[in-house]
Amino acid sequence: MFIRQRGILLGITVLVLSAAAYAQEISREQIKGLDEQVQEIKSDVLGIAAELNQLEEKLLYPSTTQAAVFVSVVRGETFRLDSVEIQLDGKPVAHHLYSFKELEALQKGGVQRIYTGNVRPGAHDLQVLLTGKTADGSDLRRTESFKLSKDVGPKIVELSLAAQRITLTDR
Repeated sequence: MFIRQRGILLGITVLVLSAAAYAQEISREQIKGLDEQVQEIKSDVLGIAAELNQLEEKLLYPSTTQAAVFVSVVRGETFRLDSVEIQLDGKPVAHHLYSFKELEALQKGGVQRIYTGNVRPGAHDLQVLLTGKTADGSDLRRTESFKLSKDVGPKIVELSLAAQRITLTDR
């Protein structure tokens, strides 16, 4: 009788352990499936966010009045850029303080969009103030003024920064 009870107890134990292992297998599969669904949802949300940003830009800055200013650093320049301030028709429209990583990206040929806004067609004054340090550690402060002519349609301007001068490329 004792052997028979022991056999039944052993059978029940094996049955319980196999059921627990089966439950773990199902839950791992379910977790994997849920993780895949979460990743798909994240991807969808990021795509929707990108589309919303594009729509927002089109609504806020219609192509007939849109103006964009980009900043780059002339290749081979060794000065440290601290900040750039831009004024349009005497009003400040953009100001940016540069981190080490941003400066490094600009020195490697990167371009930063520093301003996007609505500008009416006609003649405009653009003033650029650059602050930084020269290679020998002395303070650098350069101000340049430019005349812009905005037509109907988007306007793109690139400012190329160097220790000795700032140049404007009208595109």
